[in-house]
This record gives sequence, structure tokens and C-alpha cells, in this order.
Amino acid sequence: MKETPLYDALRAHKNLNRASFHTPGHKNSKKIMSKRLFELDFTELPDTDSLYEASNVIKKAEMLMAQLYGAKSTIFSAGGCTLCIQTMLKLALPYGGKIIASRMIHKSAVNTMAILDAKVKWIMPEISESINNFSQISATEIESMLQKDKNFDCVYVTSPDYFGRIADIESIAKVCHRYNVPLLVDNAHGAHLKFLSRDIHPLALGADMVADSVHKTLPVLTGGAFLHIANEKYIKNAKQAMALFGSTSPSYPIMSSLDICRSWLKQNGKKAYLKLQNEVVKIKKIARRKGIFDDCENVDPVRLTLNTIKIGLLGYDAAEYFRKNGVEPELSDKDKVVFIATPMNSKADFIRLKYAIKTLPHGECVQNETPIFDVPIIKKSLHEALFSTSKSVEVRDSLGKISANTICPCPPGIPILMPGEVITENSIKNLLYYGVFEVIIVKLILAIVNSDDANAVLNALTDNGFSVTKLSTTGGFLKVGNTTFITGVDDERVDEVIKIIKEKSNKRKQSVPNATPLEVGMYSAIPFEITIGGATVFVLDVDRFEKL
Repeated sequence: MKETPLYDALRAHKNLNRASFHTPGHKNSKKIMSKRLFELDFTELPDTDSLYEASNVIKKAEMLMAQLYGAKSTIFSAGGCTLCIQTMLKLALPYGGKIIASRMIHKSAVNTMAILDAKVKWIMPEISESINNFSQISATEIESMLQKDKNFDCVYVTSPDYFGRIADIESIAKVCHRYNVPLLVDNAHGAHLKFLSRDIHPLALGADMVADSVHKTLPVLTGGAFLHIANEKYIKNAKQAMALFGSTSPSYPIMSSLDICRSWLKQNGKKAYLKLQNEVVKIKKIARRKGIFDDCENVDPVRLTLNTIKIGLLGYDAAEYFRKNGVEPELSDKDKVVFIATPMNSKADFIRLKYAIKTLPHGECVQNETPIFDVPIIKKSLHEALFSTSKSVEVRDSLGKISANTICPCPPGIPILMPGEVITENSIKNLLYYGVFEVIIVKLILAIVNSDDANAVLNALTDNGFSVTKLSTTGGFLKVGNTTFITGVDDERVDEVIKIIKEKSNKRKQSVPNATPLEVGMYSAIPFEITIGGATVFVLDVDRFEKL
């Protein structure tokens, strides 16, 4: 008997026949895409072109997409928005460069900044009275930072956020350009913004590069995305940068779905989204009468976020009620449920959603405290911490330790912890709030080697990407100088560090004068051999790390 657990689960979910108000945006509809798209699963052939060296049909498809969005250049991605984010950061941010970024950020961006050893100036989100909980980054905040330091390489903004809240991209772009700093926008949830009654896509508002996760809100296969470039200086090296991170075997069905989507958008996009906006307005009226919808400024008009905690119903419980009524939401947390509607949703989908909202039961009063994010205490760089020796510990035992990875629940898409940050009491509280019970913390390696071997060890460690602190110390059999190295690496690389140290500090014999007295004023002239070299290595947990 064949076992196909994943395939079987997908078929079983399909057979539930729920109204899809989650990604992907195509909603499994046959309106514009053939269900037999898999038949087009080819590879790089003379007549199918190559993504990273596009010169024929892919290049033409990308040019047509750029024309539709008003970009100088648009690049297809079959590796999701993550690949687009990695590409635009590589283009705008030199290794070791400086960047201003909102703390409301996807972990893929954080990881890329760590790889590039970026020096990040974070803007912390403030609590908002709206349903979205956290406010968007403002132009005033960015200008304040640029006034203090004009040497930033770029500014990075996530807009819209998971709940549809949109930053004032137009004002932010004006500030950035006044200081000659490029603006990069993670527009993962906003590929459709161009086709609303008013074009509010970041590209139209002045952004230099925009990453769109197209499959989230448009009829495209999962993994389909594109990078828009408005600043010509980044076009030449864009494909090369994407090739550094992307698969050498991109999916042609995904790329062809981008092409099909573009054709549909050109013909039907504006009309379809106007119709969708009108439908969502009707749903919001029902939710408003129910007492679970708050009107907010600068919000994606087709994103629907219901604050069910207002009627005493946890978001998780509300989501289960919707599922029982044939509606699958995008996500839920303790106080909200989020729905992603697209033109691919059917009339029957909206009828189900309206009915479920109208009949949503009231629960008992629930006290739910919104997490507060403190200004982080940073003890290591993103790069140093992410590539440090680490181990997993229970959250309750992590107070005062240094995080070695990014913990970023979605929603809200705001990292509770970044690599290199000290875990505080409030961090632990927030981790537990979002259901995180283990964290990865930094460990430390101490290695004492002979001073004669110090340069060889240092060069070998730094050549292999390890950040090392070198100390001059004294001790050992002869009470002579030696060198102590301090470094931090991932658990997986501990053996690699030890191997390098062993190779560069091998034990060996050395003759030394004999200082043993024979009689008064007389010493032996016969030297004797001792063993030198080698190393003493300690691998330690970091319980506390302070820079005073």
C-alpha cells in the first residue's frame, strides 16, 4: 500500500470545501489558471529561457510586468518574497553597511542582514489604539535618525503589515531621497495595491525597490513573487544578486502563473478589485454592527481583521467557529481573526463569511494584555550572534542570556528577540504569550594556545568566518606567554573550530636549557626536551554578558 501522507492531507482538506480567506490568492479557482499547469513543468531549454540569464521569453514576460507596474525593471521569483528581499538587501547594502529598519520585519530580512553583517538601527513600533495593535513606522522617525547620522546605506520598511496597516510610503520616500538614501519596501501583503480604486503601491509612491509576495493576494501559485526596481543603479547587478540566493532550478509553472496573472490584471485588475472593495465594505458593515470591527486610517481596504475579543471571544475560538461554518481564515491570535479576500473568492464564499460573522456567539469577558516590546539590549551583532555556538534552553531558564536566533511570531511580524539581544523578563513574558517555550542562546569557546601558533590560529579562524577576540595571557609549565582566543559559534560549528585550532597548534618537541643546579654556582649544560604547542579548549554556556 502506498503511503502519501502529505498528498492525502491536501486532498482531505480540499474535500472540506471551505471558503478560502487565506493565501494563496488564487483560491484554487479555475477562473484564469488551468488545473493542468503541472504539464508545463519544464526546465531551462533553448526555447524556454533561463531566469538568471533571461534573454528571451522570460525577459519579455518580466518587461511586460514592469510596464504594468511602472517599474524600470521587474524580476520574477519562484522562491517567494524571501528571495526578493534577499536580493534587494544585497543590492543596496554593502557588507558591514548601515541600515535603518522598522522592528516590524520578517525574519528573512533579519537573517539576510545578519549574513551581510549589517549594522541595524531599529525603530520600535508603538502601541496603537486600533485593532492593529502596533503603529507603522513614520517619516518623522526616519528623518530624525538621518539628521543624526547621514551615513546610512538604505532604509527598510514593511508595509502593509499582516493586519493591513499601511505606512506613509510617499512621505518616507521624500525624506529618504532628500538625504540621498534608497528606500526598500517589503510589500509582501500588497501586490494588489496598484489595482485598488487609488494606486497605493509603494512603487507608485516613490520606493526605490519593492518586494511583492504575489501569491498572497493575487492569482499566482505559491512561491510566486517579483522584485520591482525603480532606481536604475540597481538593475545591472540584480540578476546576479538573486542568483546568489535562489535555486538553480526555478519552477516554470510558478513563473508561468506570474505571466498569466499579469495578463489577467491588465485586462481585469481594476474592475475586479473595485468589485472586491465594494463587497468588503458590506462585510465590514456587518462586522461593525457586531462590534468586532474598528475603522482605522491607512489600512488596506480589502484586508479584513476582526477584533473578536471585544465580544469576549478569543481569536482562536472564533477561528474554530468560522471553520465549523465552512470558512477558513488566514490566521488567528488571542484577540483577532484575519481574512484575505481576493477577486478569486466566489459569491458563495462571501455569503458563508457574512453568515458566520452575523451568528458569531458572544463569550465571557476576556482580559487580554497586549505585549509591550522594550528597546532591546544589544550585546552582539546580528552576524556574530547568528553564527555563534548555541544551545536550546527553556524560556523560563533564559533570563539574562543572549539570543542566538530570530523569534518572530506571525502575527504581528515583530521579532520578540533578535540575534545578539539580551533576554529580559519582558522578553520571557512575550515569548510565553506567543507560545514560545524554548530559545536558542549563545555559547562561548575559550581556547588557550602557544603564542608561536597564535597568528596561524587567528588567520585560520577569521578566514573561515569566525569572529574572534585575542588576549595575551601567561601560564603553563614554563610560565611563559600564551594566547587566549574567545569566539562564539553555532553548535554545528563547534567541532569545526576545534579542528582548526588543533591543526594550527599541533603539539611538538622543543629543547630547553637545563636549569637544574648540580652544586653551588654550577648547572647542567645538557638540555632536555619538553612538549609545547597544543591547546586547551573550553566550550561554555553564556549565562550573562555585559558591556560596561
